[in-house]
Amino acid sequence: MDLLVEYLNLVLTLDFNLTNSVVFSLCTLLFSPFVLLHLEQEYRLSICRKLCYAIGGAPNQVAGSASAFFLQIYLLDIAHITPFHASLVLFIGKASGAVTDPVAGFFISKSRWTKIGRLMPWMLACTPFTIVAYFFMWYLPPFLSGRVAWYLTFYCLFQALTTLFQVPYSALTMFLSTDQKERDSATAYRMTMEVLGTLIGAALQGQIVASAHVSHHCTVNPPVNTTDSWHDAPSFPDPANLLSHQAKVYMIAAGVIGGVYLLGVVILFLGVKERDDPYALNSDRAIPFCKGLGLTMKHGPYVKLTASFLLISTAVQLEQSNFVLFCTQTADLNNHFQYLVATILASAAVSVPFWQKFLQRFGKKCAAFGISWMIPFAVMLVTIPSLILAYVVAFVSGLSIAASLLLPWSMLPDVVDNFRLQNPHGKGYETIFYSSYVFFTKMSAGIVLGISAAGLEFTGYKPGICRQPNDVILALKILIGVVPAILILVGLFIFLFYPITEESRKETKRALEILRRSHQSTENLDDHTEDTSV
Repeated sequence: MDLLVEYLNLVLTLDFNLTNSVVFSLCTLLFSPFVLLHLEQEYRLSICRKLCYAIGGAPNQVAGSASAFFLQIYLLDIAHITPFHASLVLFIGKASGAVTDPVAGFFISKSRWTKIGRLMPWMLACTPFTIVAYFFMWYLPPFLSGRVAWYLTFYCLFQALTTLFQVPYSALTMFLSTDQKERDSATAYRMTMEVLGTLIGAALQGQIVASAHVSHHCTVNPPVNTTDSWHDAPSFPDPANLLSHQAKVYMIAAGVIGGVYLLGVVILFLGVKERDDPYALNSDRAIPFCKGLGLTMKHGPYVKLTASFLLISTAVQLEQSNFVLFCTQTADLNNHFQYLVATILASAAVSVPFWQKFLQRFGKKCAAFGISWMIPFAVMLVTIPSLILAYVVAFVSGLSIAASLLLPWSMLPDVVDNFRLQNPHGKGYETIFYSSYVFFTKMSAGIVLGISAAGLEFTGYKPGICRQPNDVILALKILIGVVPAILILVGLFIFLFYPITEESRKETKRALEILRRSHQSTENLDDHTEDTSV
């Protein structure tokens, strides 16, 4: 420690001419281990701060999980919207969220530093409006003709507002610490809490609204000569009772999840401190958004990572959106779907720490191929559906989903660091990376979800009947088994060409620390020159 103090005193008292610059370089080589140790201690995150950061992102996942698993079946069976109109709501809603991503990235990158940071004000400001939009997204309006416009409006608002929260929240990872291990650890905490949030959202929604999807009029053995009427008998709520039991339970679930939103953002605000960019000079200007977006799209590691996980996340969202429909309409698992969803998410939540340890020991590229575990089991479920196999598939799918959630958010900071090293004289591009990544994943998911819902319309889906036509059953099997398998395999093939390895990550870390020290010395030189001139 005494050597470190002497080194720092030497640096501060040097006149930065040519001779002293050589001395400074020699001192840097001799004492850099002490400096690195000091920096690691300075930017080490406490467990409490990691937990607060992780809890702050959980409400978005709670609401996202509830809508991913239940919005489509709600629109079809509770709101009585046709599959075609439901596909429009899902696609346009996702598209509105996707379009908001680059817009949010643009305005956030232009934001000035405030007393509570540059990103935190955005998250605090949009939360109350998000809660209101989410509640009305599950409200059954007292009219029939304008329901499509109603749900389209509030779903679009919800997607846009969650984007205004998610973009700065995701980028906040880069401003918690400069240490890669600390950021990876914070990301693991975040993914664990987000998966738990996904579990809580699906469990809350599933348990509260399960009674809305029990068809009491359907019998296992229909009466003789009444097969057609049994097959086509709808289970709609009484139209005269606008606030039917089915509608009420969905509104109760929306109110509970809205309260979770408020609690999460309060914990985030009280427990997380945002740091300014330590690598940028005070004189550095923010990269113009359009220029930064162009540089981002030309950055090879980012393009490969985004293309790969764009396909993988689309497969996961496609499976989420159609899983409840598959259980209730194809596999005769009406009484088990909420427990199967809980099994998927519990498995995912428990396995996130395992994947974190796995990627630390074997590398992130090796861990990515754990995503493929779900493919054979999903194909088995659609070919030979059974209750025991369904729970096995749910457990294994949870393992794969955990890997698909953890890895891209753990790798994006590595990509940003790689870009930072190639473009050292600029700042404010973190939000461009995160917003454009979310834009592509949301847009692709919106397109696929819209196509899948439209496919149900094309094959003859009828809401409320006891058994769907064979074409609908076949379509659901394809959407659950075949399409996700193809998307995951193509995504993993692209990921083979991702260039950042564990060795290159360590080299980038060392280079960035040298860059940071050189920036600090440059600023000290400027201050010293000003003092001398005075």
